[in-house]
Amino acid sequence: MRTYGLSGKSGTGKSYNASELCGRMRIPAIIDDGLFIYGSNIVAGISAKKQATRMGAVKTALFMNNDHCVEVRAAIRRTKPDSILILGTSDRMVEQIAERLGLPAPTRIIHIEDITTKAERNRASRERKEDGTHVIPAPTFEVRRQFSGYFIDPKRTLKNVGLRRPVATEKTVVRPTFSYLGRYEISDKVVSDIVQHIASVTPGVAGVLWVSSENSDEGMYIRIVLQFEYGCQVRKAALAVQRAVAGEVAYMTAFNVLGVEVEIRGFKFK
Repeated sequence: MRTYGLSGKSGTGKSYNASELCGRMRIPAIIDDGLFIYGSNIVAGISAKKQATRMGAVKTALFMNNDHCVEVRAAIRRTKPDSILILGTSDRMVEQIAERLGLPAPTRIIHIEDITTKAERNRASRERKEDGTHVIPAPTFEVRRQFSGYFIDPKRTLKNVGLRRPVATEKTVVRPTFSYLGRYEISDKVVSDIVQHIASVTPGVAGVLWVSSENSDEGMYIRIVLQFEYGCQVRKAALAVQRAVAGEVAYMTAFNVLGVEVEIRGFKFK
C-alpha cells in the first residue's frame, strides 16, 4: 500500500480539494478528520467535526482513542486499498496519523499551496471564519447519519482531472458542534406543519389527528395518526404520506429521518 499526505493549515481547503486530488492520482481512499472514506462511502471512524470541543476534535483527528483507532485499522485491512491519502494540518500530523493507523510512512506529502491558488485558500479561510462551515469529502447521504441536526449542504462538482472522462465528486458542507453557530432544534410544530401540508395534498387523506417526533444524536423518528376518506386506497395513500414526510423533513430541516410511522385511525364519510 502507498501512503500519501495532503498538508495545510486548518481552513485552507484540504477537504474540499481532496476528492479531486484523489481522482488525479487514482487514490481510492482518504483519511480525514477521524474518518476512513473509501470511494464514496464512509467505511469507519468518527468525525472530528462531531466533537464538542476543538481539543476533542484534534484528539479524534489523531486517532488518540484506542477503540477508534482499532476500528479504522480493521476497516483498512478489510478493504485493502492500494493507496490512501491522509489529510493533516502539518507534515508531522500526517506522519503521526500514518503511524497510529499502522500505515507505511508517506511516500509523498503534497502541500495545499501546490494545488490551490492564494485566492482559493483565502476564500476557504473566509468561509470557515465567517460561516463556521467545514467540508467532508463524502456524499451527503453518508454524512447525514453522523450530522443529524446540523447544517448540511451537498456540493457536487464535475472536473476533468486528466482521465478519459471527467470525474464527478460530491462533498458535504457541515457546521460542526464546536462551531459558534452550534446545533439547532426543530420544534414539533415545524414537523406538524410539514405533515399537515403533505396530508392536505395527498389524495385519500381526510385529516391529521396527531403528530409527534423524537430527536436523538442519530436522527429523528416521526409518528403520524391519520384519518382517511372512506373508499380510498388506504395503503397507497399511507405510503405516499410516509415517503413524502421522510423526504421533505430531511430536506427542509437537515435532520436524518430514521423512520416515519403512519397509523390509520378511522375513516371519514363524505
